[in-house]
Order: sequence, then structure tokens, then C-alpha cells
Amino acid sequence: MKRSELEWLKHLIKCHDEEKRELKLLDLYYEGAQPLSYMAPELLAELDERVRQVVVNWPQLVADSIEERLDVEGFRFPGEAAADAELWRIWQANNLDEQSQQGHLDALVMKRSYVVVGADEAAPLTPLITVESALDMHVERDPRTRRVAAAVKRWSEDGETGRKVDHATLYLPNATVWFVKDSGEWVEDPEFERDDHELGEVPVVVLANRGRLKCQGGVSEYKAVIPLSDAACKIATDMMVSAEYHATPRRVAFGFGEEDFVDESGRRVSAFSRIIGRMWATERHRGAGPDGGADVVQFPEASLGNFHDTINQLARLVASLAGLPPHFLGYATENPTSADAIRSSESRLVKRAERKQRAWGGAWEQVMRLALRIRDGAWDDDARSLETLWRDASTPTIAQKADAATKLFTAKIVPLRQTREDMGYTQAQIERMEQQDAEAAEDALQRVLAGDLAALEAGPKPQPPDEARPDEPDPASGEPVPVGG
Repeated sequence: MKRSELEWLKHLIKCHDEEKRELKLLDLYYEGAQPLSYMAPELLAELDERVRQVVVNWPQLVADSIEERLDVEGFRFPGEAAADAELWRIWQANNLDEQSQQGHLDALVMKRSYVVVGADEAAPLTPLITVESALDMHVERDPRTRRVAAAVKRWSEDGETGRKVDHATLYLPNATVWFVKDSGEWVEDPEFERDDHELGEVPVVVLANRGRLKCQGGVSEYKAVIPLSDAACKIATDMMVSAEYHATPRRVAFGFGEEDFVDESGRRVSAFSRIIGRMWATERHRGAGPDGGADVVQFPEASLGNFHDTINQLARLVASLAGLPPHFLGYATENPTSADAIRSSESRLVKRAERKQRAWGGAWEQVMRLALRIRDGAWDDDARSLETLWRDASTPTIAQKADAATKLFTAKIVPLRQTREDMGYTQAQIERMEQQDAEAAEDALQRVLAGDLAALEAGPKPQPPDEARPDEPDPASGEPVPVGG
């Protein structure tokens, strides 16, 4: 269905408003500010504001554990051994080292984030790339091609009268249009000139987490963890209430009347404490004879072990669902876990991170293709086969990495540059090493040409090609040649 620009804008804003409540709730879970669940309304009313929720913030742990393993290190054209310096310059000029991490985290938390590519009038050779939150942007895909058909970005700022003014940017395949809300209606913003870029493609790329065939918008990484986290927060809060009222010994008094309960000023107070569990009292002790009698009995304190066991069981379920190693959730055993066992326990987490690298690597490659198109004015065919370079998502020790890389290089399975990449060096570090290698080789060559034979000490000694070497058969007689002639 064809829509006008204003119809697209209103449609996208309506769809965005419908999902913003869920997105804000997901964001609250990451910040540890989610509402308390599973607590009885009667208990909440009785506790009033005296008890705060104890937050066991497992959703934040789940998101951070994956995001910490997602670092882009460069882009490589097909057939090239090294990362492309120009693409990395554009990346660094837009501070995407920092913005990419924030985009990855928001996608893990709120199902998706967005990357917008545009021209920068102040720097024509450096396209402008920004990473945007799902709280500010929304896109709609073409059901046939699954490409982005239109996108909107919304924000508010203080106007001249001090009131908030709503702004929006509409992104379409061939134009970008800015709008402002005036007297409750959206109109084109006179401060911005529309950009008829004629790209044929919306300059917005979606970083969707766990995109599926019927759910291209993604799924929050901790959707399955939220019910368990809510349960843990409720149990932890109950544990604190029990620690206040039942984990210390309590007393009950028999044979006291209400007139016996006064404060330090002599004013009468209630015989029954309004705070649950402090003291139970009765006026007469039935077993103390006809005249009654005063008596005070102390109850034993309650154990909190049942709360500990429940939280530990919930933690095991979270580790299973999220693929987290046990030590991430504080599990400890009497025998220290070996380094190999720790790395083995991280295998599922590493695989999840590698899946993100594959999916989001394609998104970042599309971002760089758009950047080249905006800079050059034409699509680069070679850029269709761009490769995103990621840092190793696993955590092997330096000694293990060095041993494995050295063996592969010695066996001539991989070249020196790949060996250095396997060691975890960045592209900038590798290029600096290669420059130093070239300078050292040039220096050695110049020394040899100048007659400094000591420059050959580190290399193999040259052998006369036509003379038999020691212990090799003489070509004429077939007898071995003795050492020394």
C-alpha cells in the first residue's frame, strides 16, 4: 500500500507508541528498577514503605556477559589480507568503538537498536553514522523483501517558551524529511531542508537480537530470565523481612495488662506491636493459677536456609537458560575448578557471542556499504563481500593462544599475519609489526650490501650449489664425502 510522507510518519509513530511501554519495562529490568512481583497486595499494604525490594539483577548479568565479548576490530575487502584503513578511519571518526558497544547492549536488552547513515556537511569525505535506541526509533519492513521500507526517529527539546517541542525524522528509500509538531499537527520543519538522496534504500540498519523469520524485530536476550529474576527478587525481599522479624529470638509475655505497656514518657502504647512479629502479649496466663501470673517466654530464631536454597535453585535455572558458567552466578565448591573446566563451562556463552558476531557482522557491513555509497555517490561492487573482523569471543590463556598459533605457523598451515590475528593483536598492532619487520629486513639487506657479513649470522649459511655437502654421496663415485673434505 502506497502512503504519503505524512501518512508514513503517523503510522510509524502509532506503531512505536504501542511498543514503547514494553521497551521501557525491559530497560527497567536492565537498570534494576523493575516493579516488585509475586508479593501479596495485603502484605505490601501492611509493610507500607518500610521494606524496599531486594533486586537480584540477573538480566543485567545476562546482557553484559554477551556484550563484553563483542568487539569489532575492522573490515576487510575480498582478496585482501589486511583490514581496510579507509573504512576503519570512517569507523573511528564516528566514535563507533563506543557507540557500537552501546548499540549491541541496547539490542540485547530491548530486542533491537538502529544505525543511521547520512552525509556530514562539515566533512564530505566522512559520512555521519549514529547508533540509536529503540526507545527513539521504529522501522517497518517490506513483507516481500524484508528490507526496511521506512523508519522514524523521534525526540523532544525545549522550545523558546520553555515548553517541550516534538521533532521527528522520516527516513524513506529516496528521501529524508524532518518534521516538527505545531499546534498538535505534524508539519515539515523549516529549519531543515529535506534530503532527496535517491539512494533507493532506507539509510537505516537494524541490529536485531535473535531475529526470526516471523519476528524480524528480534527478542530480548533475557526474556526467559525475567520470571526467574522476579521470583528471586521476591524471595530475597521475603528473606530480608524474615531477617528483620524472625531471624532474631522473639518473646511472648503472659500476665501483663495494657496498663503495663508505657513508653519512656509514661504514655500508654499498644500491647500488640504494629510491626509484625515483635511481641505477642496476653493479659492472663491460663496455666498460672486462678490469680494468673507474669511470665515471659522466648521463641527460638528462624533459619533462613530455605530462602538460600530457593535462590540457588533459581540461579541454576538462569545459568541453564542463559548459557552462563556456574562461577558467573557465584557457585563455589570445596575443590577449586581447573582452568580447563572453566573454559569448557564457557563454551555455550562463547557460541552465543559468535552467533551475535555473525548476525551483527552483516548489519555492520551494510552500514559501511551505505557509508561508501554516500561518500562516493555510487555503490561499490567489492563492498558486497565485505567481512567484519571481530575480536575472539573466547577467553583462552595467552600461553595457550601462543602455543596453538606457533604450531600452525611452524607447520606452514597459516601465514604470519593470520598467526598474529589468532594471537589477538589488533589490526593497528599487526600493521605496526609488519612495518617494523620490513624496516629490519631493509636494514639487514643494506648491511650485507655494505660488506657487513655479521648481518647474515641469524640466517642460514649459503651453500655452493655444485659441490657435494658432507655426508652426501659423491656424484661420480657414489661414496659419502667425509666431513672436512
